[in-house]
Amino acid sequence: MQMLSLPVRLFAALLLAVPLAACQTLGGTGLVTSTVTTELTPEAATSIAGDMVGRFAEQVGPGNTTIVLTPDGSVFGQALEASLKGWGYAIVTDQQTKGTATVPLAYVVDAFEGSVLVRVSTKTVDITRMYKLSAAGAEPTSPISVMQRASGGTS
Repeated sequence: MQMLSLPVRLFAALLLAVPLAACQTLGGTGLVTSTVTTELTPEAATSIAGDMVGRFAEQVGPGNTTIVLTPDGSVFGQALEASLKGWGYAIVTDQQTKGTATVPLAYVVDAFEGSVLVRVSTKTVDITRMYKLSAAGAEPTSPISVMQRASGGTS
């Protein structure tokens, strides 16, 4: 039997793994756990959070939604919460939301190729953008990426 080359085996493994990863849900919200793996200054966190919430409002509608945000104590998490409130969103952080129409929101902030990759996610939309950190804060270095999903469906 002929052995497949390493690139072919890696490609085959990716083809099998991607559908499984797409169906992975964590916790009751169906979203990843919010994580920040990159140190941000308060200025950078505020700048990034303001930009991302503005883009979020374009997709979800400004201030007409109650957001469920799990606090993680990070500078970015605090800046995101403040920015959401500034746009008029009600924020629930205690996870006691029975009888309330809410939108769970998660975020990921990670270093990537000398920049910072930021993703804000709900069950129906993912918004992603790259930023370059500077002494004054952060500047977008990529266009905004918006991925919309049909609501209600889970994998």
